[in-house]
Amino acid sequence: MSHGGAHVTVLLAEAVDALAIKADGVYVDATFGRGGHSRRILAQLGAAGRLYAFDRDPQAIAAGQALGDPRFVLVHRAFAELAEGLSECGVTAVDGILFDIGVSSPQIDDGERGFSFRFDAPLDMRMDTTTGETAAEWLARAELREITEVIRNYGEERFAFQIAKKVVAVRGEQPILTTGQFADLVRACVHTREPGQDAATRSFQALRIHINQELRQLEIALPQAVSLLKAGGRLAVISFHSLEDRIVKRFMRAEASPDTFPKHLPLRAEQLPAARLRLVGKAMRPGAAEVAANPRARSAVLRVAEKCAEAC
Repeated sequence: MSHGGAHVTVLLAEAVDALAIKADGVYVDATFGRGGHSRRILAQLGAAGRLYAFDRDPQAIAAGQALGDPRFVLVHRAFAELAEGLSECGVTAVDGILFDIGVSSPQIDDGERGFSFRFDAPLDMRMDTTTGETAAEWLARAELREITEVIRNYGEERFAFQIAKKVVAVRGEQPILTTGQFADLVRACVHTREPGQDAATRSFQALRIHINQELRQLEIALPQAVSLLKAGGRLAVISFHSLEDRIVKRFMRAEASPDTFPKHLPLRAEQLPAARLRLVGKAMRPGAAEVAANPRARSAVLRVAEKCAEAC
């Protein structure tokens, strides 16, 4: 995730260092954004090295085309289509994959995209503006139960039912088309809030995660990433949200210890499934200096794992 007006990339050195770049290796930046990680990876690659970057946001793709590096290939796809996108480029195995999950600052800071309640703009929220349903279109048709579940599950919002009920009542009178309308509606329903946080924050986050299927994308992409890695290849994932981090943590742990059979089963060691990943170090978080310089970095967590040879 790039952050702030200058698009400061969070955990930049830590994430790229975690990939243990080989000069002639093949790497994937699964979330190009504004290219902070990609530029640092390219700086460590030799002439024979290759970097493939994915993004589903047309604005990110446009920004990436300015790189003009012969070792660099930009793919306009969601990272859930990692295997397919790389296959089309003739790539079946890579030395490292980096994910930087979530919405980027340029997306938040461009009011027209509808990600933020700081601007009154069309309620869009799509990361790929060329396809799919906008947040306004979804709110116009979703049932009370579905709206409640999305806001409760993805926003961890206590007042989800009240907000959903209000949406259904309001849309009966007039369509909910702008970020300002939706934010005001939410604020009218949320009676307690965290200090310094707008009452609409959780609901906006929930809508964005749902519209872009962010958690599902991650669940689909992680197994593909492990299959694409060569033995010794590294997987590094930065997440900014507890729901995403939980998916990453559980996935890496399960791949690192697949032996979940009951203890008394009469199985020999060679009959047990081999671990596909080895966890590398502990989860990393930004230091105080990085958070002070870039407050949006405060919730970031970096997890790293390495692809095993036949078995760890």
